[in-house]
Amino acid sequence: QVQLVESGGGLVQAGGSLRLSCAASGSFGSINVMGWYRQAPGKERELAADINSGGQTNYADSVKGRFTISRDNAKKTVDLQMNSLKPEDTAVYYCSAVYCTYFGRCGFRSWGQGTQVTVSS
Repeated sequence: QVQLVESGGGLVQAGGSLRLSCAASGSFGSINVMGWYRQAPGKERELAADINSGGQTNYADSVKGRFTISRDNAKKTVDLQMNSLKPEDTAVYYCSAVYCTYFGRCGFRSWGQGTQVTVSS
């Protein structure tokens, strides 16, 4: 199973930047996709960005051009650089990993505990 620990987040003014980091640990075979989801109050959790083991990225339209996701496969980490933040980016951000077990079973997902990002206007 993959355990995910997030860091970063906090309070920032509109137009500012924040960087989120997530580190994976545990006993598993490989991690296929790592990503960041977010959930604003009263809304469903949505994908912000993800990246596969080959480096292919996927972004929500609302964050394209402002957020950059990166990954270090050797360190088992994924970062989300968030620039030009807007009040509507305010949410709890969750790190996610889709992985294969040590025995080769795939398609499992783990979640981090979440980190609050608040953007003031």
